[in-house]
Amino acid sequence: MKKNFSEFKEFIKGKKVGVVGIGVSNIPLIGFLVELQAVVTAFDKKTYSLLGTVATDFEKKGVKLVLGEHYLDDLTGFDVIFKTPSIRIDNPALLKAKQEGTYITSEMEEFIKYCPAKIFGVTGSDGKTTTTTIIYNILKEEGYKTWVGGNIGTPLFANIQQISKDDKVVLELSSFQLMTMTVSTDVAVVTNLSPNHLDIHKDMEEYIDAKRNIFKYQNKAGILILNKDNTLTYELRKEAKGKVKCFSLKEKLKDGAYFENDKLFIMNKEVCSRAEIKIKGIHNVANMLTAFCATEDEVSVESMREVATTFMGVPHRGEFVREVDGVKYYNDSIASSPTRTIASIKAFEKPVILIAGGYDKQIPFEPLAEQGYSNIKTLILVGDTKYKIKEVFDCIIKEKKISLEIILAEDFNEAIYKAKEIARPNDIVTLSPACASFDMFENFEVRGNKYKEIIMLL
Repeated sequence: MKKNFSEFKEFIKGKKVGVVGIGVSNIPLIGFLVELQAVVTAFDKKTYSLLGTVATDFEKKGVKLVLGEHYLDDLTGFDVIFKTPSIRIDNPALLKAKQEGTYITSEMEEFIKYCPAKIFGVTGSDGKTTTTTIIYNILKEEGYKTWVGGNIGTPLFANIQQISKDDKVVLELSSFQLMTMTVSTDVAVVTNLSPNHLDIHKDMEEYIDAKRNIFKYQNKAGILILNKDNTLTYELRKEAKGKVKCFSLKEKLKDGAYFENDKLFIMNKEVCSRAEIKIKGIHNVANMLTAFCATEDEVSVESMREVATTFMGVPHRGEFVREVDGVKYYNDSIASSPTRTIASIKAFEKPVILIAGGYDKQIPFEPLAEQGYSNIKTLILVGDTKYKIKEVFDCIIKEKKISLEIILAEDFNEAIYKAKEIARPNDIVTLSPACASFDMFENFEVRGNKYKEIIMLL
């Protein structure tokens, strides 16, 4: 049973509240807490000058700021702390606050707890953003007032009073957001599971445990959508408290969505053919099937079909940039894991010139070499992981007795100019890094935009 937001308003009024992280989701949260008459202190590693007008605006509203290198030195003395997703719950400063009886939560957790609308939550290792966006578009096509948030869209907790019980909400949820959750979404989607973010999570078990929280606290009315083709994901059905629906690219399913004879089906009803879908790749067929499963109780097949046949994709996800001298350039900067890159390069009809490498998330690259080598014409490597990736490809080249050119670039610009230098008419060049961006860029969007900027100048 959803809690009434008036309870939260009553609870938070006059409380001493700490907000750790002055980022995209927490900026509106801080303003909202002030409106609700909480006494707010905001913490961030950034300096006052870096925060600029955000800092001065907050001070005018009476928000105390604790900034700089030692911002986490003392989190004691608060009734409530809202943490940013990237800070682990076992951070010593948070543990100390918790021992003193502080209630530790997050913007997303409180939103799920009090949101009056039906919530569709999407998590997984790959395909989250595309699937979330397709679900959002299908619900909108059916005529519902629909909100999108979590990792994409706008922070929603500050808008909670504008959301009605007849609306629909779609959330993309990362393992970091889910790690501390003690509430689950009404419809929980797990697209797939493979090693990811092992630089932050202690191990794969902790990573999967975090993902579990998307459905762990459901009741019998809850719905869990799982990928039947992914062993780790399909295993989760045994723990479900509500109804389980599955999707598959490999087999016909009586109660779910499937792909057969180049056509997409939901509950044995044909939605469209693969040829009618605008976005490339079998992984995007899987994303469509996931969305059909999630929305099947709410919408008509006609609404599913309309979105499936018109949806052009999301930026930085297999995004066509331009053609130069007969060479097509694609931006798949979102591909920050080997499995994502494998899916990306297999979406093309021939081997590609692949630009890969970046920040090391401690994920093994062997699957990329073993499953991807035949889809790569030339491999251009850059960033912190370039030697690590080269090593696993060198092993495959030796083992399979194949020829594959590997180029090591000094920096991101050089990687792109090397690609232009070696590309011939009808070639495909794609940025699909198999790594996070943090060694060179703030995030994958900044990386993708830089790539597009350079391509537009070629």
